Amino acid sequence: MRRTANFVSMKKLHRALYFALTLVLSACELIEYHPYDARVTGDTGLTAKNIALIEAACAGKQTIRFAMISDTQRHYDELEEAVDVLNARTDIDFVLHGGDLSDFGETKEFLWARDYLEKLNVPYVCLLGNHDCLGTGRDVYTKVFGDSDFAFTAGNVRFVCLNTNALEYDYSSPIPDFDFMESMLDNFPEEACKTVVAMHVPPGDDQFNNNVSKPFESVLLSYPDIQFCLYGHIHSWAENELFDDGLVYYACATIAKKGYYLITIDDQGYEVERIDF
Repeated sequence: MRRTANFVSMKKLHRALYFALTLVLSACELIEYHPYDARVTGDTGLTAKNIALIEAACAGKQTIRFAMISDTQRHYDELEEAVDVLNARTDIDFVLHGGDLSDFGETKEFLWARDYLEKLNVPYVCLLGNHDCLGTGRDVYTKVFGDSDFAFTAGNVRFVCLNTNALEYDYSSPIPDFDFMESMLDNFPEEACKTVVAMHVPPGDDQFNNNVSKPFESVLLSYPDIQFCLYGHIHSWAENELFDDGLVYYACATIAKKGYYLITIDDQGYEVERIDF
């Protein structure tokens, strides 16, 4: 009788161990990596891919129209709604995101934002925001989107998109990157005759390297027929001349305020409209 009891107990033990092992193996897919683990799943290199689409769709156009949203961190419901609203339009060529896709620079925040933006019917590009620089955010941004300084041509307009988050780099890197900015002058496309500059942090903000704010503005004014500048970061709508030199800076509010800019550039000039939804 004792032998039988021991045999039954061993069978139960084996069954329990098998059940536990099955649970562990089936749970492998549920394991989450550290929030700052920079491994990325899904689409990557999206800036270059979308720029190719923008340039192809806008080639030869004398009139372009695009939407700008910004600072979507933590506001995924509003971002999803904005995507639906923008998809209902048939008159925009692309969408510009002014930065701060994430709040803490966590990998999953970038992937959430990317997956919402990928539902847009038109191409899009995203600037690097100061919150996007936290943790391993810069690495993740680079993998998902690409370089933090980039440019593209839509119709006859050259868009120069800059990383201006100097404080997040502890002033250890040249932010803004004047070499890149000046290369835009040296390699200005023949088909472009106007310029728009976009950034996340504007001159005068404590995140900007204000030691170089005047040289920064000087380079911008040297771009061919610069129209205006765009930025995010302050979470409010604003329109001002930061240097009293005729160059207007437009601030796009956080998506939490449920609005976006609709911007048209043509042979007559440009129009910046604030659209609420």
